[in-house]
This record gives sequence, C-alpha cells and structure tokens, in this order.
Amino acid sequence: MALRTPLYDWHVARGARIVEFGGWDMPIQYTTIVREHQAVRTAAGLFDISHMGRVVFTGPDAGPFLHHLVTSDVLGMKPGQVRYGLACNEQGGIRDDVLVYRLEPFWLLVVNASNRLKMLDWIEQHRGKFNCALDDKTTTWGMIAVQGPNAFAPAVQNAAGPFTDPAALRYYFGAARATPVEVVSRTGYTGEDGYELIVENARLAKLAEALHAAGVEPAGLGARDTLRLEAAMPLYGHELSETTDPLAAGLGWAVKFDKAEFVGKAALLERQKDAGRPVRVGLELAGKRIAREGAAVLAGEQTLGTVTSGTFAPTLEKAIAMAFVPPAYSAPGTALFVDVRGNREAARVVPLPFYKRKKA
Repeated sequence: MALRTPLYDWHVARGARIVEFGGWDMPIQYTTIVREHQAVRTAAGLFDISHMGRVVFTGPDAGPFLHHLVTSDVLGMKPGQVRYGLACNEQGGIRDDVLVYRLEPFWLLVVNASNRLKMLDWIEQHRGKFNCALDDKTTTWGMIAVQGPNAFAPAVQNAAGPFTDPAALRYYFGAARATPVEVVSRTGYTGEDGYELIVENARLAKLAEALHAAGVEPAGLGARDTLRLEAAMPLYGHELSETTDPLAAGLGWAVKFDKAEFVGKAALLERQKDAGRPVRVGLELAGKRIAREGAAVLAGEQTLGTVTSGTFAPTLEKAIAMAFVPPAYSAPGTALFVDVRGNREAARVVPLPFYKRKKA
C-alpha cells in the first residue's frame, strides 16, 4: 500500500487526481497541467514534496561522512548552505541525486522518494568508521515548495510565516530551528525562484491552506514534470540511473575530483577518459508530436540513442525532449530524427536549458 503525505486529505478535498509515485499517493493535477504550469511561470504554485526523503545527520563526523558519500564538496559548505550532489556506486553510476543542507544544529540530506529505502541501506553500508547518527524524518516532517515570480509577494510570505524570511536568504541557502521544527531553504526544481518549507506533519495543512488563501495555486506532479523539463533538470529514473554517470548526464560540475576520496571516484576518473561516451542533449522537434521516453533518436538510418524525457512545453509552445547521443551528434544545430510511434519526426539539438527565467 502506498504511503500518504500529511496533505493527502487536503489534495482530495481540492479535487486532485491521485496517482502512485515513488511509493506515495500523490496529486498529478488539480485542474489542468497547463494551467498549473502557467501559474508557476506567471504567479506562484504550491507543491507538496513531502514524499521526498529527509534524513537528519548529527554527530562530529556528520559532515565528513556526507563528504565521503557524495560527489560534491560538503566540507567546503558554509553554515546554512545547501549543495547539490550525486551519490554514486563503486562503478560510477548514480544511486541518487541529492541535496545536502548544512544547518544548525544538524545536517540534512534530501533524497528522491523512490530511492529513500535504497539510500538508507547505502548510508548504513558506508557509515561504519564515521561517528555520526541518522534519523529518517520523512514520515514525521512535511515539506512544501512555493515556486514562481510571486513567491516573495508580501501576502504570500506573510502566509508562509517562517521564522526566517525566504527573501533574505541567498540562493541555495537555508536556515533551521529545532523547536518547533522549521526549515526554510531557497532552491527549486521548476526553473523559477522560490523556496521550500519543512514543518512537523501536524502543521502542514494549515500552512498549505494559508498559502492557498494568499493566492498560491496548488500544482501537481504533472506540472512539476513539464516545468523541470523546460528547465532541463534531470529526473532520477529518466536521465539519471545506476548505469548513467554524472559526466554523461552533464553534471560534471557537481563532481569534485580534487576531493581526497568519495564513493565512485576511481570509476569516474576512468569514465572521464572515455571521450566517446554518450552525453545528454536537448532536442526541439519540428512538429507538435511528443517524443516520449524510449523513443529512438536517429541520424539517417543509424539509431544513436533514446529519449529520456519528452513533452509539449507550455511556455515555449514547442515539443521538446532530452536524450543521450554520441558526442559527435551533440552540437547545437545538429539535425536528427526521432521515431514517434513509427513516424520519423525532424528534430534538432538545442542548448540546455530550454527555458531560463529572466532575472530581475
């Protein structure tokens, strides 16, 4: 049976269509995906992200252990900083993409819902020599995201009511207090500015309702997917997997080879030498037909790879996709084809991201 977030009844009461995702019953949409997508791009949207795993680390070796576990430079983080990283297996494949929070009085690791149990096992396998403790807060703390240009409007921030003003935080920074539990961070997965709020389960519905009353439109997983795809953000199980390495996925910037060691480093150094490994690219289709995951990407009669994610982008009004192709076919402007249900659709490689918000 799927788990339910503290907002499950709230979603149902607002007419959400519920689907199973990553082991959780989650809202895919409330109205239409396009409407919710455009609300985030033009105003503000509210996402329930309580299904994401939240693991707290304490103890003198909490920082060193996370530094060992992920590819990014954890020990170089400033107090309050949030940093993206990859947890790799010994072969250099991606076990998960994660966010590491250096907070007071604890460290926080946010993992993908579908990978939470796998990651908890992985953490225990590698924790032996490190003096730190972990506490999985996923089912006791709720988490929501507010995304969009109106996320920092006075009425919305008053409704959010965190102890720290999100607008006062720098991008990829956060703050926390222990009593009552409250974490605010300024990251995002939509291509828009915004922030995340973590509170104890009992407080989450009241917080969501206050934000909704302030004009923040609930948005489901459908809009979250089209938004992240326009912003070319990789999704685990699509662009990222145990057989995909961070370098091919275009995430080499999150791999710090100057670290003394981290899990998977030796294998990634070897993969780095392979100049012919496939790389992630963006594709723009000439027509409006959608290239779904698994569609073949072709050059003439040669199959180069497959689409990992595809949609019709509401903001751009174009069919877009991401795929892995050999480096020789990765330059922007390269003409290719995508097999869309037996039809060859013209496509061209375009720079990523497809969409980038205008900064004020």
